[in-house]
Amino acid sequence: MVNVSDVIVVGGGIGGLAAALSINNTGRSVAVFEQAPEFGEVGAGIQLAPNALEVLDQLGLKEEILKVAVLPKRLVLKDIYSAKEVATLDLGKEFQEEFGQPYVVLHRSDLHRVIYEACKKRENIKFFNNQIIQTAQEVDGTVSITNQNGETYTADAVIGADGLKSNLRKLFSNDELVNSEYVAYRGTIPIQEISNDVNMEDVIMWIGPNLHLVQYPVRRGELYNQVVVFKSYDATKENWGNPDEMTRRFEGSHPEVQNALSFINRQFRWPMFDRLPISNWTKGNITLLGDAAHPMLQYLAQGGVQALEDSLVLGDKLKEYDSYEEAFKAYQEIRIPRSAMVQTSARHWGEIIHADEPVKKMLRNAVFERHHSKDFKVVDFLYGIFKDSKKLTEVK
Repeated sequence: MVNVSDVIVVGGGIGGLAAALSINNTGRSVAVFEQAPEFGEVGAGIQLAPNALEVLDQLGLKEEILKVAVLPKRLVLKDIYSAKEVATLDLGKEFQEEFGQPYVVLHRSDLHRVIYEACKKRENIKFFNNQIIQTAQEVDGTVSITNQNGETYTADAVIGADGLKSNLRKLFSNDELVNSEYVAYRGTIPIQEISNDVNMEDVIMWIGPNLHLVQYPVRRGELYNQVVVFKSYDATKENWGNPDEMTRRFEGSHPEVQNALSFINRQFRWPMFDRLPISNWTKGNITLLGDAAHPMLQYLAQGGVQALEDSLVLGDKLKEYDSYEEAFKAYQEIRIPRSAMVQTSARHWGEIIHADEPVKKMLRNAVFERHHSKDFKVVDFLYGIFKDSKKLTEVK
């Protein structure tokens, strides 16, 4: 049994590393345990709304993020068959003034690298790889974690940031993953391979019945990120959501969409799962963060953003309270209502954009047609968290 630090963070993804940095800002030493052989991030692009930029700004990372990010001009919803713009949101000067920060897109690996490099500069943040943490327990104010080899490490507190399939979540809930029956194929390609017809200044979401395609540039405009998502009609079968089904599902879509599909890497598929919100994720000196606490579907582009919000609130409460238990309870008192709202809203937004019944589509499009591109109230519930006199870190 080895005591490694004041706080152990289980999981070295975006949320775990941001938490390590935020906790370290309180003067505590941190050890990050990651199951992969090396620290890194898989996937492709990530969208960071103003609430994410504010967190990164407070962590001192915004300047480095902007060096590798792209600032799109608009968020655009397009009909996947006609290419008609059905709704837009302007992300320019007025948007930034409204929310205090820009909206950016970048490669997930670039975001992860910036946070990781900031952590590596801290003398009292340590890293452990090849660590699949099985469980954690607290005895007399000391928390121990056990890895796949039966090795045990201890600290004063443990943060479970071990993702969608979190082992530490099992301390609080026996809930199961919820299969959305949707699957994603994603990846990036060199920008020069993209058709000249594509608008490089927007984040575009092509929407249709039970499917969509997202496109935007990343890495200073050097790469183009594309994500194809569709509901599988074979979700009960072993090989559901395969590339052949993707081809069938997108038949008849606009030529620009068909061109995009020709570049999609069909070797890697991501079945899309979430979980229902839970009412508690803290026990003594153990708590959860990010997808371990509140895994959500991707439709609002808030999964990673909510993990960043978690990290800021966690660090703030650790400054405010002397005991971990009090700090963790105060942290979840703020974060559970907020993250649960975003989780459920993401599900609802998925239902809206994927509407497949004529009446639902008609009603949706009627609402979209009345929306003005500078009507920022529609996203205030997500992005406006830092606008109020009460900050994100206070109970509302």
